Amino acid sequence: LMRSKKVVVNTVLLSAAAYYVYLPLPSGVSEPWKLMLLDALFRSFMQAVRVIEARSCPAVLVTDSALGGVPTRVFQPKGGKKLKRGVIYFHGGGWALGSGRMRSYDRLCRKMAEDLDAVVMSVDYRLAPEAVFPDQYHDALAASRAFLSAQVLERYSIDPGRVCVSGDSAGGNLAAAVAQELSSDDSLSARFKAQALIYPVLQALDFYTPSYQQNQAVPILYRPVMARFWLQYLGADASLEPLLLANNHSSLDQPAIGADTRSRLDWTSLLSGERKKHFRPVLKETGSPGVVGEVPALVDVRAAPLLAEQGVLGKTPKAYVMTCEFDVLRDDGLMYAKRLQDAGVTVTSDHYDDGFHGCMVFAFLPMMSSVGQRSMNNFIHWLDQNL
Repeated sequence: LMRSKKVVVNTVLLSAAAYYVYLPLPSGVSEPWKLMLLDALFRSFMQAVRVIEARSCPAVLVTDSALGGVPTRVFQPKGGKKLKRGVIYFHGGGWALGSGRMRSYDRLCRKMAEDLDAVVMSVDYRLAPEAVFPDQYHDALAASRAFLSAQVLERYSIDPGRVCVSGDSAGGNLAAAVAQELSSDDSLSARFKAQALIYPVLQALDFYTPSYQQNQAVPILYRPVMARFWLQYLGADASLEPLLLANNHSSLDQPAIGADTRSRLDWTSLLSGERKKHFRPVLKETGSPGVVGEVPALVDVRAAPLLAEQGVLGKTPKAYVMTCEFDVLRDDGLMYAKRLQDAGVTVTSDHYDDGFHGCMVFAFLPMMSSVGQRSMNNFIHWLDQNL
């Protein structure tokens, strides 16, 4: 067994070395050697999600339960105030990978519970390809409704005025969509006070934003991989990938995409010059006009929260949006932060000039990164100050 582990480790290290030599990285990225190693690990173990048991520690009681019928790991701080803050968290992984019971997310939520004296509930929504949109969204919504119910708030001694919805990457997508839906629901006994979105993915109509162009070959999330995740999530044919990567699906001859929708992801007006740089939009006059008809979820705000109208955004709670310079999804988050601000929402935009996609979950040994620690600490600090 030890020998096979050594072989795996050596293979990963050799892979990382090869990437480091043959894949030039941007000069400003945090700890490039570690990023290469992380990418090699991701490629080697993409499908091997290793979950760990629910183990309590002196400071936090950890149990596996369910919220609204959805499997959930619950982190309850021992001691502290009688009435706790509450956070519901959705993990990342392109709606297809990952688990709230993975070591990285277990550690993150455990630290949040301890540092914030908060009850943290990490939701294991269904995953593609077995489940496709809107299944993941419905799971996130069902879990959130249960989380906000008087029964759950009372059972876990959570203050109904101090609750937050949060998530990273695809989980940030689900958190944003849930925040939009529930902010307009008058039947709830409690409402989210805050939404904390960590490098969220928020739209699938433009694969030529400046960050998609700048970072298309930067680990860990490559541009074609994100297109594949989207197609899988939306239950669409994988053969559509080249059309998405050419922006043929959002050409001007698509009757289902109106001017209002296009304005909501118009990065030429939503991004600062510092982010737009020298990049130019790719908007085709003619493309593949049947794609949106074939995959209507491309313009469904439950799947693509950036496309929501301003009136909906204006009802959502104060927001924290983390973005990373070397991430294809950077501009999704920056555009959403700007649109939330324009709608009157108080927004903290937390940008990492040396950050890469997924960095926050690499805040612990053995794959600890500097930007991972900084981003996690700042995220938890924002929650402490705003929840």
